[in-house]
Amino acid sequence: MSSSAYQTWQIGPAHVGDRSVPVASKPGVMAHGSIDTPAMMMAEWISAMDTPAAGARSLHLASGNGLVPAVAMAVGFAPDAFDRYKANAESTRRSLAAAPGVVAGAYAVHHEVLANDLVPATSCALATIRIPTDKHGVQQAVAEAFRALAVGGVCLIAGANDEGAKPAAKLLAQVFGHARLDAQHSSCRLLVATKLAEAPVDASSISSPWLDQHRFHEVPVTVADDRIVLSTRPGVFSWEHLDEASGILGDIMRIAPGESVLDLGCGSGVLGVLAARQSRTGRVVLLDADADAVRCARRTATAAGCRNVEVRASDVTDAVADEAFDVVLSNPPFHLGKGTDLAIPRAFIEQAYARLLPGGRLYLVANRTLPYESLIDECFGEVRTAHDGRRFKVIGAVRRV
Repeated sequence: MSSSAYQTWQIGPAHVGDRSVPVASKPGVMAHGSIDTPAMMMAEWISAMDTPAAGARSLHLASGNGLVPAVAMAVGFAPDAFDRYKANAESTRRSLAAAPGVVAGAYAVHHEVLANDLVPATSCALATIRIPTDKHGVQQAVAEAFRALAVGGVCLIAGANDEGAKPAAKLLAQVFGHARLDAQHSSCRLLVATKLAEAPVDASSISSPWLDQHRFHEVPVTVADDRIVLSTRPGVFSWEHLDEASGILGDIMRIAPGESVLDLGCGSGVLGVLAARQSRTGRVVLLDADADAVRCARRTATAAGCRNVEVRASDVTDAVADEAFDVVLSNPPFHLGKGTDLAIPRAFIEQAYARLLPGGRLYLVANRTLPYESLIDECFGEVRTAHDGRRFKVIGAVRRV
């Protein structure tokens, strides 16, 4: 698959009950080329609902490709959809925009983790949660759904058993006072709860300090003999400590004074900040698809005093499409949901090549079992190995023309 294929959107009909709604997708979007069973379970439940009252709002957390909010809009809700990953948020936006007869203001899509002040408290009749895979994320989502729902509003939460559907059911019952298992198949569960009172039944179950979006975890690390304090949050890659792979790449990479650098998939910003300090005056751009990672990296760079750093939200390199750099650094993701998806690192490598100046170089760190050498060789015509360890390798290449 070429980089152009990664960036090519498709819109097709999704059939839910007796409804058909348009759904946009491309590589890198959750459930691309397949059906996400938990999302379909929620969509089917909503499709069978009676038409809501005029002006009824719905909240959708982790909206994915937009299937669930698209069905909610078809039923008669005005959806507010949120997803932390840029490709998913864009997919949701395209899905809702493609609905027949859609009018301005009928929906809102946000590249954010949570609604917070964007959706007023007690303003929604329906809330849906596609279970995130981390414990804090589930807690955040359930708390946010409860806050946004009016009394009498319904919360749907769905996910796979190995994503934490059973603990999520327990948390839902603690907060709402009950949780009904409405459907289960393909090792997935759909839970339903109705908000019966203004206050949660067990407020302690969602009394996490991380519900405050302005709270960050400060992690002091030392890389290449340079001390950096990382700002992180739950859900951001390796949020509680420096991941081993980034530490290895940071010790090996060398940035000359004045070189421009692109940190592709920056996470909380450790490699980009280190590159900025080594470059001194060179322009350094950090990119990440995760909305919270972008916020964390900005805070990390500011605390480090790096005035030559800019952090942008981006699906791979779409935020620097017309720019070129001397160096590209990357610790690329290779998971989409629970599975391994090489379409994402392939796009990272192909787009890194496109963003490099002639003579520019790529540094990439990865699990040593991943077959990135062939992908790099296809683009660059060479592969250089800077580190081959027990668990991780640092490989790369130079763009010749």
